[in-house]
Amino acid sequence: MRVGILSAVLLSASIVISLAATPARADFAPSAEAAQALSVGAPAPDFVAHRPDHSTYEFSAKHLSKPVAVIFYRGGWCPYCNGQLADMHTVEPKLREAGYEVLFISTDRPEILHSSLKDPSVAIHYTLLSDPTLNAAQAFHIAFHVDDTIYAAELKYGVDLEKTTGTKLHALPVPSVFIIDKGGTIRYVYSNPDYRVRLSGEELWRAASNLK
Repeated sequence: MRVGILSAVLLSASIVISLAATPARADFAPSAEAAQALSVGAPAPDFVAHRPDHSTYEFSAKHLSKPVAVIFYRGGWCPYCNGQLADMHTVEPKLREAGYEVLFISTDRPEILHSSLKDPSVAIHYTLLSDPTLNAAQAFHIAFHVDDTIYAAELKYGVDLEKTTGTKLHALPVPSVFIIDKGGTIRYVYSNPDYRVRLSGEELWRAASNLK
């Protein structure tokens, strides 16, 4: 009887530990300022996104063959995002040579991932992924609702999230950068609710170099 009780206790404990090891998917924060990104030392979450050809991309933190830099940006319609991608282009070859995989994730629909980028002269070697329902952004706790006032203001500038995402969620990710080691642990985080301020390519390279 005691053996059975002990086994049940150990099983319950193992379930609790297993659940604790996987970050819970966060609800949409009410604003960018309210979003609380996963922190350094947390296990990276699994997520599903889509490539430009609509094929499924499954990220499994437990089965990484190399460290990964995950960069969340709002969309190709955002001039600050385009500036960031152009800047990252200057260090992306060094990251790949150092053994990193580089993922860029936005809310743009798969079919407009490439065409939405404003600088066609910049060759793309990193992986572009579509996350229109913010599955990945929620997994990293950086998804937030865009309120009606901001949405209306964006429409005046020709930005319609319903068209770019193909959804009616009216949501975006806080522009963020995560570096994840081969063991699936988050080793570096940059997340800023001010979308105008981005991590530079050189800053990312320094952070990645210090972790090697």
